[in-house]
Amino acid sequence: MIMNLKEYPHGARVEEEGSYIAAPVTGTAGLQVIFGTAPVNLTENPEAAVNTPIVCRTMKEAQEKLGYSDDYKKYTLCQSMYASFCAFVVAPVIFINVLDPEKHRKENAEKEYTVVSGQVFLEEEGVLRKSVVVKSGEETLRDTDYLLTFSDNGKLIITMVSEKAAGLAKVSITSASIAPEQVTAEDIIGGYDAETGKEYGLEVMRQVYPRTGMTAAFIMAPGWSHKPEVAAVMIAKCGSINGAFMAETLIDIDTETARKHTDVEVCKKENGYVDSHAIVLWPKVVMGGRQVYLSAAYGAMAAHMDAKNDDVPNISPSNVLINAEAAVTEDGTEIFMDRQQANMLNGIGVVTLLYEAGWRAWGNNTSAFPDTKELKDRWINCRRVFSWIANSLITTYHEKVDSPANYRLIENICDSENIRLNSFVSAGKLAGGRIEYNEEENRVENLLSGQVVFHVYIAAYTPAEDILFILKFDPEMLKENLTGTGTGGES
Repeated sequence: MIMNLKEYPHGARVEEEGSYIAAPVTGTAGLQVIFGTAPVNLTENPEAAVNTPIVCRTMKEAQEKLGYSDDYKKYTLCQSMYASFCAFVVAPVIFINVLDPEKHRKENAEKEYTVVSGQVFLEEEGVLRKSVVVKSGEETLRDTDYLLTFSDNGKLIITMVSEKAAGLAKVSITSASIAPEQVTAEDIIGGYDAETGKEYGLEVMRQVYPRTGMTAAFIMAPGWSHKPEVAAVMIAKCGSINGAFMAETLIDIDTETARKHTDVEVCKKENGYVDSHAIVLWPKVVMGGRQVYLSAAYGAMAAHMDAKNDDVPNISPSNVLINAEAAVTEDGTEIFMDRQQANMLNGIGVVTLLYEAGWRAWGNNTSAFPDTKELKDRWINCRRVFSWIANSLITTYHEKVDSPANYRLIENICDSENIRLNSFVSAGKLAGGRIEYNEEENRVENLLSGQVVFHVYIAAYTPAEDILFILKFDPEMLKENLTGTGTGGES
């Protein structure tokens, strides 16, 4: 067994943190479920962090459970860690890492290192601690002769602790490393292994509610969703999660293909992004000096906005600061659109960025627009309210399932839900809401077959997207001013 300094704490200890860490705002109305890759070799048990929903509430927790790296191209989950826990400080977030150390790995050739002050600093990246073999000549050192830790840049440090090991001048080391470059779109898409009964990739979405008790608001895969084959599966997952729940998905337009705003419409049409559950975004952003896919920044922003809004998703996440430093394409070219250009993208169902006293998300339409004029499917906030209400109805009244189908049950559900909906109306979250039980829809044969039908009516506020001020020259005002006949004129 490889020893670790944290395995057996005994005595007084000190750990340092940054000078200030803000407490996260918490809420699940904007719960992000994010698929991608993480440097799991930095964790105590890398195998436990593969294709399973991992709930994190702070950056420290994410680092412990998944690892963290500033290399967002290799480790795509890390950009959402930064956006959620540093840029917006919102929690919880669910991460699903598909990088499997058993599958995505490479063997490092044996290499001789000089021991400096009792330590060896490995050059290889992504080293798996369990794979490390240290030799002195032909003799293999025991794992009790040294400690394995990681530096701040993710490189492995071997510290000699036994008397025999501390006296060595040179050692030979073999190891294996994770290989994020081996992860493909197929790993993100995932599937079900009939032999092992295991799910992987986006198929793990099914496990989120059973394992965590939380329902997703956003299905995300920044760094992968710009691939059409991945986006298609993400969209397909939104309509019926666990056969019951709904969610929205955030899809990035590839900024290598769409390098300017006039290229975006062609990409959207060619990839078939016309779905009310899909929010399509372009271009990328810079956060903390590094490129981040817009979906990562948008998801964190929307989750933060919902949490600050009493955990209700009725406000459209448009014209909201996204805490970005620049808007860019993949090659680093900065994008500066005026309002007319940004509005053109909104008109084809794409959310973009606009600089108005800071970079802001700009757009209220789902990708179904302009093909649909249905209010609940066109407006992002209306679509999110419908999904959120639907999910809450299922989770709230699940305990009533299999109860006797009598009038006490019917009255209880109607009274409870009308009280809940009225509370949203009085708080200004909804324009209206009610639940009804119609006897004509609940015939005796339906009740005998175990089915009880309710109608839920809700009205979400649409966004004030177009505020028009009409200016008119009034010559009478000028006449009154010049002749002194107006009420405010001089005599």
